[in-house]
Amino acid sequence: MELPLVVGVDGSDGCLPAIDWAVDEAARHRLPLRLVHGSLWERYEGRTPSVGLDRPAGQVSADHIVASAAERALRRGPDVKVSTDVLLTDATDALLRAGDNATALITGSRGRGELKGLLLGSVGLTVAARAHCPVVVVRGDKAGLAGTHQRILLGVGGPSTSAEAVRFAFREAEVRGGVLDAVRTWRRAAHATPDESEREHEERAHAELEELLGAATAEHPAVRVHRTALEGPARKVLVHRSAAADLVVVGARRRQGRFGLQLGMVAHTLLHHAACPVAVVPQGLSREPLA
Repeated sequence: MELPLVVGVDGSDGCLPAIDWAVDEAARHRLPLRLVHGSLWERYEGRTPSVGLDRPAGQVSADHIVASAAERALRRGPDVKVSTDVLLTDATDALLRAGDNATALITGSRGRGELKGLLLGSVGLTVAARAHCPVVVVRGDKAGLAGTHQRILLGVGGPSTSAEAVRFAFREAEVRGGVLDAVRTWRRAAHATPDESEREHEERAHAELEELLGAATAEHPAVRVHRTALEGPARKVLVHRSAAADLVVVGARRRQGRFGLQLGMVAHTLLHHAACPVAVVPQGLSREPLA
């Protein structure tokens, strides 16, 4: 059974790019699309005047939000199978629940009621940090949202965070017919000796890059891969290179029994500053492939 792409909708202008991006992604991968809205209208039903005989105003509003989102999705992708759900909980919990049966979660960068000055809304940040499936936060400039660069940017970390992200990025590059820009950064240690030359650091990073990409390269021989090892902070390097990418992909580590936001500095920075959509892919979780 094909797990759908799930996109969070809230009736705000901020979710419109996420709907459009999700429709295009569903069409590329031939996956169904599920539009999910989290609403607490039942909690306030007693305070809200009813519309008609049996439908509270809160329910009418929630139904209108998903119906409008579905109409937009079907106009953009008439061949995409679209379903809608109103879950009686807050937006974050609704998406996290939906993510348990999703190929990926897709959300906008800011939602209804969130301050315009925020770089990333609280819902998108929390979902990216806690979901057990890949999460794509749709953000960036017009060029990044248009998907015309034909380039997927992959930030390659260590073995504990990168395997699932590498596979995700290769599938995206393959289905889009674009180049995979795989980047691994390195830093000269403060206690490094003069014998540890820049060339040695770079060669070590290239060797690690080859090892981490090896299996996926064999599985996707048609994907053109540009391998780069650079000195510098990964978060700054990737933000800079995101200006020439359609999607930037990074891994995340989910620690069992840990609460709170499980999100590294690199992913956190990209979610706030990248010039294109950002995919955060949890490591070590079995998911249906995006293809």
